[in-house]
Order: sequence, then structure tokens, then C-alpha cells
Amino acid sequence: MTTLIDTDLTDAADLVGIDSLLTETEITLRIAVRAFVNTTIKPNIAGWYENAFFPLEIIPQLARLGLLGMHLTGYGCPGRSSVEYGLAALELEAGDSGLRTFVSVQGSLAMSAIHKHGSEEQKNEWLPRMAAGSVIGCFGLTEPSAGSDPASMTTFARRDGTDWVLNGTKRWIGLASIAQVAIIWAMTDDGIRGFVVPTDTPGFVATPIEQKLSMRASIQCEIELTELRLPDSAMLPKARGLRGPFECLNEARYGIVWGVMGAARDSYLAALAFSQERMQFGKPLAGYQLTQQKLVNMALEINKGTLLALQLGRLKDAGSLAPHQISVGKLNNCREAIAICREARAMLGGNGITLDYSPMRHANNLESVRTYEGTDEVHTLILGQHITGIPAFR
Repeated sequence: MTTLIDTDLTDAADLVGIDSLLTETEITLRIAVRAFVNTTIKPNIAGWYENAFFPLEIIPQLARLGLLGMHLTGYGCPGRSSVEYGLAALELEAGDSGLRTFVSVQGSLAMSAIHKHGSEEQKNEWLPRMAAGSVIGCFGLTEPSAGSDPASMTTFARRDGTDWVLNGTKRWIGLASIAQVAIIWAMTDDGIRGFVVPTDTPGFVATPIEQKLSMRASIQCEIELTELRLPDSAMLPKARGLRGPFECLNEARYGIVWGVMGAARDSYLAALAFSQERMQFGKPLAGYQLTQQKLVNMALEINKGTLLALQLGRLKDAGSLAPHQISVGKLNNCREAIAICREARAMLGGNGITLDYSPMRHANNLESVRTYEGTDEVHTLILGQHITGIPAFR
């Protein structure tokens, strides 16, 4: 019962003429990604989700669309705008958050770390193949006891002659079991540093986390690092302290601001279509005032959230996007998107708990999206510090 969306936003989803704010190039890109989602992801996502299966076969297609590291320039990367990247994220997440997450982990985290902080040798070695989808990357920051507080990480890299030896554990690391390269952040005697780690290096073990109720069509892992030895050339030379990983996290957070509006829009349109077809007490559900109120409130938040994402994208393309502004988008849009998906699920009644319809799957996925790349609480404190000038994290 998956609803396929036309190549242009329907009047029911775009109440304020958002398309008029987009360029022809941006609309063309959006059309291409939406077509891919409609033909490749939506017909298959229920089965992939139910079977906890990540479809490796879509990776070359994502690369051909120019979606891997799409906002990065040079080294074989597509060099598209931030707004184009955001529109792609929105359309991908209308298919499934887990599949949008692949693009985020690959491009906004792993590739961005190398692009922002790597040596020329590291960039030339890895980025062209990652943009082509022939090499998959992952980003190892979070640990079992260090999520929102990465400064307390216990993974440690010690010097041994000219080499580095890493020991520690990372958890909730997307794509780690299928990746060929990992960006690993570790404490050193000189503070936190990043390392480019080929995953076939002895001492690297990635184990998928199973029995998930969310992001089932995606891969998250625990990584064990045991006496993993690297040459000095494996260190990212331009990343020192937490600023290094945080700059990458902000890239991923920006994509989320857009992406979750895709999950919200898809859920809203599923509820709208159902309410127009479902007859109760002699007329469609859509003909009742309470139903229309729910639909209107959902549409309003989708339009506001998409406009917010677009504003942040324009700021990012202009080089003036501030970190606290990304927190505005991540906090607001995740919070509103999950509420929309839950409301849409309820409007579907008993049918809403099946995989024939998308809202409950989207809502479950958003439980993860709302948590990773900064929880509601973390982004609230970021904004609180910006507003008051007083940090309240501790």
C-alpha cells in the first residue's frame, strides 16, 4: 500500500509555494532522487525493514546519482550545493531513514573527515573510490559509555616508535561491518586525534548490533580495537581535539534537518490518502473536522520545517551557517517529524501497525534519528548556551 509521490510536490504537501524558492538545477536533482526512491526503495523497503536487510545493490546507483560526498569538491566528489544535498536527503528519507543514513555516514562523516582534515595522500587514496561507491566508510566516535560526552572517550592511541597502537571500543557505528575504511577518534597524550583505519587491519573487529526496533534497514555495529597498529601517516593531520569530529557531525546534523522532513511528508501523505479512501459512518475520514485539523497541523509543520531547512541551506552555501543554527534545525525538525509520523500512524487505525503503510516504520526510525548526532537535550543546551551565554552541560 506504499504511496508513490508525483515528481513535483503536491499542493497538499506544499502550501506556501516552496518550489518557487528553488532553482531549476535544484528541482532537477530532486526529481531524479525522488524517482529513484519511488522505483527502487519504496517497492522494497517493507521487506528490507522486516528482514533487517541493507541492500548493498543500491550503493552503485547512489553513486551514479552523485549522492556520495555530494557536497564535497575535488577528488572525484560531485561538488553539489548544500541545498541540493539537503533536497536529496529529504527525498531519500521519504523512502527510509536508514537508507538516508548510509549517504550521511559515507559522505557527511567519513568522507568529510578525510576531506576536511586529511592529508593530500589520504584524500587521493580514499575519496575518489568513496565517491564512486567502491569503498565504504564509517565513522567511529561514540563509545558504550561516551555518547553525548565524547570528551570522556576511553579509546586510546599510544605511541610505539613511529607507529600508533589503538585499543578501545566504539558502539553504534553505522556501516562498520561492511566498510573498507574507518575514521576512528581516539585519545592520545596530545588530546583527541583522528585516524584513517583500513578495516582489514589486524585488531579491527566490527560486529553488527541485532534485534533493533529502529533503523532495521541499516547497519550499526560495535567495533573492538585490540592492539591495532597504524603508521604515523594514518593520522588525520588537520584534526586536533573535539573540533575535528564536531565539524563532521555538523555536516551530518545539517542533512538530518532536511531528511526528517521527508519521513514526515511521506507519513502525512500516507495518512491523507488513507483518510480520503477510508469510509466511516457513510463518508470518508477526510470529511470529518477532527481529521482535517490533524492533516492541517501536520502540513503546517512540514512546510515550516522545510522552509527552515532551506534557510539553513542557503546560509551554508553562503558560508555563514553557525553551529547553533544547525541545532535549531535538528531539534525542531526531529521533534516535529516524529510527532507527525505518530499522528499519521494513529490516523491509520489498526492498519497503521503493519508494514503496508509507512508512518510507524518512519516513527520507529526517527527514534534513532532523534537520538544520534545530538539528542534533544544536547541541542537544547547548545541553544541555551547561545541564548544566555552560560554553558549548562555539567
